[in-house]
Amino acid sequence: MTVEKGRDWGTSGPLPAGAILARSDAEARAALEEARRSGRPLPALGLLGGDLCRTLGGRGDEARLRDGGTRVQVDLGVALLDGRSHLFVAHLVARRRWWRGRVVAVMNAQFLGPWDAAPRAHPGDGRLDVLDGSLGPGDRWKARPRLRAGTHVPHPGIAQHRVPAWTAELPRPTPVWLDGARVGEARSLAVRVEPDAVTVVV
Repeated sequence: MTVEKGRDWGTSGPLPAGAILARSDAEARAALEEARRSGRPLPALGLLGGDLCRTLGGRGDEARLRDGGTRVQVDLGVALLDGRSHLFVAHLVARRRWWRGRVVAVMNAQFLGPWDAAPRAHPGDGRLDVLDGSLGPGDRWKARPRLRAGTHVPHPGIAQHRVPAWTAELPRPTPVWLDGARVGEARSLAVRVEPDAVTVVV
């Protein structure tokens, strides 16, 4: 059930039968993409690490997952990159360099590595948080230490959207990372959310 203000989200319970343990966002994404390619239902995931796990308050404790962790339904990101379909559990990042040019981050999780990149993002709200900016060198230098605390936004040079779907055309082919793994380059980005698509235990 998509999270709503004032309502409890998640239940206590052990890993469901057939659940896959994932120690990173990339491992979680790979398990889901394999299931989707094969036409099988998406497996439940036990998260032992990664930015989605951190967003959900996971401890990386495998024994806790098996004995009775917190079970929630989370959203799943779907990305069309120049017409090629991919999944992501935590984030999509399109950039050439961190400190020069346009940077696009589409967040299902709150965190991006050490950074509190999308402080309002929630992986169960049926929306993706999009941050799209091209800051000058001075503003980027100032924003860098604020990223850890999530105080880099709002900023007039960073457009923010909380949306179920979003599209963008980039001026030239741009490297794209999904859940921390580079998947190639694209000029056309189209993302959407699949609400409550995956059962996760942390």
